[in-house]
Amino acid sequence: MKNFLLSILCINTLIIKAQYEGYSEDSWSKQLKIEEIFSNEIDKSSFKKHLKKLTERPHVVGSEGNTEVIRYIGQVMDDAGFKVTNYPYDVYLPNKPGNSIIEIVTPSRDILNQKEDIIPDDPFTTDPDLWKGWNAFSGSGDVTAEVVYANYGRKQDFEQLKELGVEIKGKIVIARYGGNFRGYKAKFAEANGASGLIIFTDPQDSGFTRGLVYPEGAFYNSSTIQRGSLLTTDFTGDPLTPFEPALPLDGKKKIKRLDPKDAQLHTIPVTPIGYGEAQKILGQMQGNPVPSSWQGGLPFTYRLEGGSSLTVRLKVDQKIDFVRATNVIGMLKGSESPDEWIILGCHLDSWGFGATDPSSGTAMLLSLSETLGKLNDEGYRPKRSILIGHWDAEEHGVIGSTEWVEQMRDELNAKGVVYMNFDGAVSGKGFGASSAPTLKKLLVEASKDVKYPYTDQTLYQFWNRNNQDEPPIGNLGGGSDHIAFYMHIGVPSMSGGAGGPNVYHSNYDSFRFYERFVDPEFQMGAMVEHMAGLMTLRMANGDLIPYNLNRYASDLKMHISNAESKINLYNKGFDGFSSTSKAIKSLEQTSEKLTQKIQSYLSEGDFSKKELSNLNQQLIGLEKSFISDKGMYFGSWYRSLYASSDPFSGYAAWILPGLEYEIALKSSDRLEEWDSRYSEAVNSLNLKMNELINDLSK
Repeated sequence: MKNFLLSILCINTLIIKAQYEGYSEDSWSKQLKIEEIFSNEIDKSSFKKHLKKLTERPHVVGSEGNTEVIRYIGQVMDDAGFKVTNYPYDVYLPNKPGNSIIEIVTPSRDILNQKEDIIPDDPFTTDPDLWKGWNAFSGSGDVTAEVVYANYGRKQDFEQLKELGVEIKGKIVIARYGGNFRGYKAKFAEANGASGLIIFTDPQDSGFTRGLVYPEGAFYNSSTIQRGSLLTTDFTGDPLTPFEPALPLDGKKKIKRLDPKDAQLHTIPVTPIGYGEAQKILGQMQGNPVPSSWQGGLPFTYRLEGGSSLTVRLKVDQKIDFVRATNVIGMLKGSESPDEWIILGCHLDSWGFGATDPSSGTAMLLSLSETLGKLNDEGYRPKRSILIGHWDAEEHGVIGSTEWVEQMRDELNAKGVVYMNFDGAVSGKGFGASSAPTLKKLLVEASKDVKYPYTDQTLYQFWNRNNQDEPPIGNLGGGSDHIAFYMHIGVPSMSGGAGGPNVYHSNYDSFRFYERFVDPEFQMGAMVEHMAGLMTLRMANGDLIPYNLNRYASDLKMHISNAESKINLYNKGFDGFSSTSKAIKSLEQTSEKLTQKIQSYLSEGDFSKKELSNLNQQLIGLEKSFISDKGMYFGSWYRSLYASSDPFSGYAAWILPGLEYEIALKSSDRLEEWDSRYSEAVNSLNLKMNELINDLSK
């Protein structure tokens, strides 16, 4: 019986080690105690308090309201015991909408409304600081022209219009939100000769066909307008300083900036509008009916063209100049490895009040900083440094975080363990996440120890309600502050949180909307904080960085196979990426051996801080195997061979982007080159893992 119990104990010990790579048995025992204390220290009222304060005023980058938010964030983190540093940048952007007008000229004049309606019992809608709908980085112009409907304004939509014989040149395009980043709608419209662009949210996508509209429900009413940036350069960040930080103009260090006339900015006027006003244009169009998949939710047949009897005037006069953007970074210095950084972040600027986007994420991180501060005060200081970044000017093109990464590139290459993004992370009662391969297990295992507040389940059970092998974890695409960390310098990243229906980028995204429709009970903030805190502490306190190293090979195998299948659809003679596949097979064996070696090494418990530091530096370097100085053909700033945002949509995730670009072009010209580049990257990763195995064996 005694031997049987001992064997069960040994099995359980092995399970614990397998689940939590990077921890010795003693360290994991201490970690569980820390996590229990952390959970008990979470103040469930803190999230609501911070959200209410953050959303008192609209806070677009450069505004007085944003300055107040920056000051508040810094004060909260300072009070929590974090060392707070502000990082200012002078970035080239419009921070006000300027003058604009949309007018139906013929057959009868009608000036269209460009601002949300006032809601009688919602005082937020009367705030004088709220602006009309606008798209930052619109070109300036005053045009009167006929109208063409372009569905979602995607690349394929404009191609289909050409096939249908629809003339776009000189016309004003009207397109609905969705399907791609709004900036690409403008880019494709301009490339096809359009004189202007009007964008609206169709009720089929978020309106009365989906459910009750605001103020009765959470969907767009007829006046709701989605604001947003149009910036579409072949890099991310400030449009005048690719690869370099947009340091203050009055600072000691001078940065060479592009001449604004050489920047990749749009020239045609663009503005958004509510579907109630868009209906006044669309309902008068007289051309051929649209393809069935282009039909939206308004109660009439959509038409491709308006005809000569319908003309619309679109005027935008938008000024662009240098604007001060300020990131606020708080650091809780590590006790043993202060030069290994666990980084969390969310942007702080918004298009209005920004209750869901971004302030729900900001409020959660402020609550987390307070809880981590309490742990620190009680003597449970993290081994690695924890940095919490609040990024400015994200809404104008993921600018603040990008400038910081470009400024801190060398330090991040050496110190950046992980970046975890929580943009609008408490925006509903659902849950989802996207992640680099090495962090997927971290997400899964942490979710098993978090309670979902509205059911008798763990978050894992709620998230994995289809009972798959693991919950659905997406791949990182574009649209938020993980881009520079992951796709430019190769810091393993994830993005996640709670979501649900919302009035995205509109003047209605206020505290009133949040308390009515997002989470009236205010339970999700503490849940996401618990999840984020567990992941942070597990990354911060492992003896070795707890990356899931086996996931590289399994994910690479899947993505290479998917790419080969896509290429075979247009190139029947393609015989696959033999060199890369061979390298992945070797990596699979090496990573399994390394994982076992790490477990054995930690089980012995006889290691020095110097040894751990050396090994952790090597672990930090693994993701850099995918960083290429040459970068992508669609933009050399995107240096990760593993992941990038889709350059044709802006949002979608491209895994193995070098191959995805060739597939999008239906090209076979560079497939041999890519087989070589990818096999070299995988072999480099394999070599680094073998070096780690050798060092662990000494």
